[in-house]
Amino acid sequence: MDPLRSARYPFVAPPGAVPFAVARSEGVTLITPDGRRILDAAGGAVVVNIGHGRRDVAEVYARAVAEATYVVPPFATPDRVRLVERLFDRWLPEGLTRAFFTSGGSESMDAAVRLARQHHVSSGRPERWKVIGRDLAYHGTTLATLAIGSHTKRRRGFEPWLADSPRAPACYCLRCPLGRRYPDCAVACADALERVIEGEGAETVAAFVAEPILGSTAGAVVPPDEYWPKVAEICRRHGVLFVADEVMTGFGRTGRRFALDHWGVRPDILVSGKGLTGGYAPMGGVYAREEVVAPIAAKGDELMFFTYSAHPAACAVAERVLEILEEEKLVERAAEQGARLRERLSPLESHPNVAEVRGRGLLLAVELVRDRETLEPFPKARNLTAKVVGAGLAEDVFFYPGGSDPARDVVVLGPPFIIGDEEIERIGKALESAISNAVARAQSEAD
Repeated sequence: MDPLRSARYPFVAPPGAVPFAVARSEGVTLITPDGRRILDAAGGAVVVNIGHGRRDVAEVYARAVAEATYVVPPFATPDRVRLVERLFDRWLPEGLTRAFFTSGGSESMDAAVRLARQHHVSSGRPERWKVIGRDLAYHGTTLATLAIGSHTKRRRGFEPWLADSPRAPACYCLRCPLGRRYPDCAVACADALERVIEGEGAETVAAFVAEPILGSTAGAVVPPDEYWPKVAEICRRHGVLFVADEVMTGFGRTGRRFALDHWGVRPDILVSGKGLTGGYAPMGGVYAREEVVAPIAAKGDELMFFTYSAHPAACAVAERVLEILEEEKLVERAAEQGARLRERLSPLESHPNVAEVRGRGLLLAVELVRDRETLEPFPKARNLTAKVVGAGLAEDVFFYPGGSDPARDVVVLGPPFIIGDEEIERIGKALESAISNAVARAQSEAD
């Protein structure tokens, strides 16, 4: 029996939840067992950057796993050393001098939070334990990251286990949580973070965790230019570590190596995931300033690794993916093609059910509403985002579903950086059609 056609599915999912089977992938295309070619306008879960199916990356993995199948994470291996050297020499923001590797974004964020806490404990400040997150944030599915994040659907049912983490308002100008309007607001949402820190007692706060550009939870929300410099200054003034979650935005997705590069801001701890290996191996990373790690090392404390942290073959793949990004100038291409895709989506700005088209580089999103004047969303029961994704698949284009109240219905685009002009045109046409079809279905159900 063809396992892709079996009624069984190897993950926890309700019957019929898997929209289609994928037999293989290449370039910007997912290919089903019956030969359908689906344009991957989402890059999977906004992961794929250099494109699908590169044989040279597979060959690098095969060589590496044959040479060193598994080595305890703290030990040095040639692939680990090469990756670290490339990261620090060519990729990471200046001032980040230490690296810790994991199996993915959730593990990376969990490790970053532990690192921030351990920094304060080792520095003789055990009273600093609180981690401030933001509304409309998602940082992973461990209990710690779910607690800091605010993705309602993914937290549901686990609330009794989740610590009560303090939160600052999201920087979300379309629906300002403070009821203000930019630029007259003078980025009051940044000042709100300071009020949260002072309200909790700065002496009890270990870190502030945030995505530089909100990911799929709110849909590629870009803050005003004043926001991040102001936030970084507030954190420094109060001795709070600034942890940047660049799991989705890092390694070129927004047209810069890291999203914070758009504002010239350097965090104390930077977290990466998806783009580090472009989907070719499960891997994430945590990178920190020397000042963060120094007291831990001086006291002889440690940050416990995960079993597959810095897996040798994953390190080899990451190093090759970064090399390809450099050789083919794909970060620059993400900026160029992202601008083209954003321009192609501009007609949607006049659509009666589109509240906003937004994003940076090849991380873009469209927020959908029932009424663009009042920003009233469609009822949850209409499942509008799922309808758009389904309508897109009917046209052989895959869009990534996002959104969490109040940004209830969000369609995210994060295609591979190698996306061409013809594919951009195809994405634009398919999304326009998918939105119109989905809205018509939702309205007919209401009637």
